[in-house]
Amino acid sequence: MRKSDTAEWEMLTALRRDLHAHPELGFEETRTSAIVEKVLAEAGLAVHSGLGKTGIVATLRFGEDGRRIALRADMDALAMPETAEARPYKSTIPGKMHACGHDGHTAMLIGAARRLAGRRDLSGTVHFIFQPAEEGRGGARAMIDDGFFKLFPVDAVYGLHNMPGLEPDEMAVVAGPQLASSDRWSVTFEGVGTHGAKPHFGRDAVTAAGQFLTALHTIVARRIDPLQPAVVSACAIEGGSFEALNVIPDEVRIGGTARAFTPAVRDQIEEEIGHLAQTTAALYGIRHSYAYRRQMPPVINDANAAARALAAARSALGADKVRTAFEPSTAGDDFAMFSIEVPGAYVWLGNGPAEDGALHHNSRYDFNDAAIPSGVKFWTTLVEQELAR
Repeated sequence: MRKSDTAEWEMLTALRRDLHAHPELGFEETRTSAIVEKVLAEAGLAVHSGLGKTGIVATLRFGEDGRRIALRADMDALAMPETAEARPYKSTIPGKMHACGHDGHTAMLIGAARRLAGRRDLSGTVHFIFQPAEEGRGGARAMIDDGFFKLFPVDAVYGLHNMPGLEPDEMAVVAGPQLASSDRWSVTFEGVGTHGAKPHFGRDAVTAAGQFLTALHTIVARRIDPLQPAVVSACAIEGGSFEALNVIPDEVRIGGTARAFTPAVRDQIEEEIGHLAQTTAALYGIRHSYAYRRQMPPVINDANAAARALAAARSALGADKVRTAFEPSTAGDDFAMFSIEVPGAYVWLGNGPAEDGALHHNSRYDFNDAAIPSGVKFWTTLVEQELAR
């Protein structure tokens, strides 16, 4: 390894750990964005700041002709505490931490941009997207609504996410579904409250909610095609008070998430939850209201874009280090907002063993700095192949 490489990895590691120590939630990434802007402007990139509130797009143009691509990293942290004690760069912000590796994603894309900044042997344009608010707050949609595709027209878009369970020098690149759609739903049952000892004078929303919850899980088990992956989960319930355990409340509210890999199953889930809420309310003689909010479509890798990403991964890390069979995840990512507009590919980079809290959204999670060279090499190789003269 060259001295310059060692110095670069050390710089990127220090940068990543600094971001980890100063996590910012979606649309609050002002410090992170300022660092990204400063480092890339100093490297000679044209930087557009404030797209989608706190998003950054940095651009390298190698002439006016050639292919136009975008590479995307997310920047936001999660609203959760970090519980690992021995980490010298532990979060300094109570209740916030980088529990999904977006600090590492940002550092790797910065590293690739810096490596490519001085090149003169390429042809085309690459836009480096540093996206805010991936964790459910709609950062990709905000950037697109702010004119991303008008300001930065591209032929393809690529995303990368770390994956515990793969080694830091391993990748997985697969065509087709990678991540599920991510939607939210809520049902409110409106009954007639009464004394807990006199239920016959009211209309019991609590019992209706219990019936609904029991039946909810038959949607995937009995209504969805068993060959189609899907998830419907109830994640919140509220109604009544433990300070008044002799009162049957007027209403009970239930909410949760739904995941699917195809538009048809997504549509079916929305319809089935609504039908179940309606029939349950009718059974108990009460009213109901239902809301289904679509957040992110599924991430489905375009075959051609995936083939290009696969060639780059094999060239960067070696064919024996790249998996072409890898199970999709029922998590979601609003990278899908970009990849439904143009062909896209979303790839996985190893984060080491999935143990001792090294799982996404775990309070002891940490991005594996050993993956930084692999990520930088992949991004750099992808650009070199995509924009070859």
